[in-house]
Amino acid sequence: MTTVQLKQKSMLGLKDLAREEIEAILARAAYWEQEPSKVNPVLQGKFVANMFFENSTRTRFSFEVAEKRLGAEVLNFSAAASSVQKGESIYDTVRTLESMGIDAGVIRLKPIGVLAELAEKIKVPLINAGDGNNEHPTQALLDLFTMRKHFNSLQGLNVAIVGDVKHSRVARSNYWGLSKLGANVKFCAPPNMKADDLDVPYVTIDEALGADVVMMLRVQLERHESGMIKSAEDYRTHYGLTVERAARIGKHAIIMHPAPVNRNVEIDDELVEHPQSRIFAQMQNGVPIRMAVIERALNG
Repeated sequence: MTTVQLKQKSMLGLKDLAREEIEAILARAAYWEQEPSKVNPVLQGKFVANMFFENSTRTRFSFEVAEKRLGAEVLNFSAAASSVQKGESIYDTVRTLESMGIDAGVIRLKPIGVLAELAEKIKVPLINAGDGNNEHPTQALLDLFTMRKHFNSLQGLNVAIVGDVKHSRVARSNYWGLSKLGANVKFCAPPNMKADDLDVPYVTIDEALGADVVMMLRVQLERHESGMIKSAEDYRTHYGLTVERAARIGKHAIIMHPAPVNRNVEIDDELVEHPQSRIFAQMQNGVPIRMAVIERALNG
């Protein structure tokens, strides 16, 4: 496979992905969503390695379900029980699995920039399942898919993304994808959680409630230790989607969250399955989106 073909089949991020490519993935996901058969073995005989160097539950299981629904052979790799703990580098691990004959790799890792370097050296398509605070493209794609199912089009849609934007790969990938499909994106964040690298307008929490989509980001509670947030209660008071705030969003609007949810911190417990919430629908939509992305990597 040539370098150009590899780049076309890999999914490293949405920043460099053309609008037409995003549209094609969303269309193919719609096809898989309507497919009545639980398993359609279009990737029979293909081997996919899920390589998670960072903990994950939803994303890993979503990819595994997608792979098995396509009939692929799945290899699950967890860094916690691997040679990486003994000092083996991420490159060596991925290169080892490549040498064993995998046809594609799904990778989640913490260090930024490592995935791009791997993609230059590894000769099988790679799919980004989240790299540091850089990108999480399949999360953003399933978010776009969820919004489009509800609103039919993203052109002119007003989306407010609320929370720790600075450390959020979800916010970045959503910004790139939404912008390319014609949506208007605004951020809402505490002053010390704003992303200086993105040219996006910031609004207050009250202004964010006027959007068509109110997307709450997970608060990384471990940031308590660094003093970035005073407390979970303080965060909820100033930036959480409380029941009182939710009552002020439009009747047509939807509530989203990439999960896992810190209930009663960034969003009140009773709003998680509110009629306007799409949080569990997002998780459901992750499977057809990842089927489309994996199929694209292996079959083009």
